[in-house]
Amino acid sequence: MIIKLLHIVILASVKYILTLPYAMIIGVEYKYAILAVLAGGIGGFLFFYYLSKPVNRGFNWLHPRVCAVVPNSMKLRFKSFCDRQKPKKKRRHFSRKNRFIVRVKTSYGFWGIIIATPVILTIPIGAFLANKYYGKRKHIVKYMIVSIVGWAGVLSGLIHLFPKVFF
Repeated sequence: MIIKLLHIVILASVKYILTLPYAMIIGVEYKYAILAVLAGGIGGFLFFYYLSKPVNRGFNWLHPRVCAVVPNSMKLRFKSFCDRQKPKKKRRHFSRKNRFIVRVKTSYGFWGIIIATPVILTIPIGAFLANKYYGKRKHIVKYMIVSIVGWAGVLSGLIHLFPKVFF
């Protein structure tokens, strides 16, 4: 039983929406499943949220040093990586991923990231985006925890509406 609960906590910290139905399918008692999913979701968000700032700082510190050490014969292979440090006057070209992030940020903004993180974006990506774009906001952690608890309520309601699917 302990191993199942630990498995659910770890899964909820990464892919939140699938965890409660999965816990019901593998036969974990409902109250323990809810507690494990909430602990995993909130713990995973806090872990990835507070980990993303030092990772970003480390990458920004390491980036110019790696480009300085890379031999000229390999610089062609890592051209796009090393050219980011040089100031450019060219028009920016957005990749599909960058367009998606910009569209989510401009269209849905702060509340879109808060609401979509447990369900669509996954906990690690949502924590990274929240810290990167809205890290200076005062109550972002509280709002995200409320969102995680709210989605647990929605998933719990779905399980109660369709009990034959999960039991």
